[in-house]
Amino acid sequence: MAPVSESDRIAAAQSYIDALVSHDASVVPFSADCIRIEVGLKTGFSGNHLRRSLNRGPQFRLIAAATLPKYSIDGDDVRAVFDIITKPSLFGMRVCAHVDEVFRIPADSPDGTAVIGHIKAGIRPFIDR
Repeated sequence: MAPVSESDRIAAAQSYIDALVSHDASVVPFSADCIRIEVGLKTGFSGNHLRRSLNRGPQFRLIAAATLPKYSIDGDDVRAVFDIITKPSLFGMRVCAHVDEVFRIPADSPDGTAVIGHIKAGIRPFIDR
């Protein structure tokens, strides 16, 4: 096993957050069996499913921007705390979300490459005026 740098692990998590906004998940390093759990519900069933969802999923088309994440690392977990800003607006208000996402990106891999193996997301909606 080869060590994976913290900066590479953060870059892998950031590629996912960038794909939320760009709708292009081609460079997100998902493992084949990566799953995503959002507020207790399984919303991603494999790396390919997550990639297709980010690329074409209507739930992601509402996203206009993400704030700069605050990262922390604990063992194999990379935690990103950020806000999602949505496109739709009604009377100058829009529903956005505070996101607390934990990416399981092992600190060691066979070839030293950062790979996302699991994502756990906590989301709290808020109104942006």
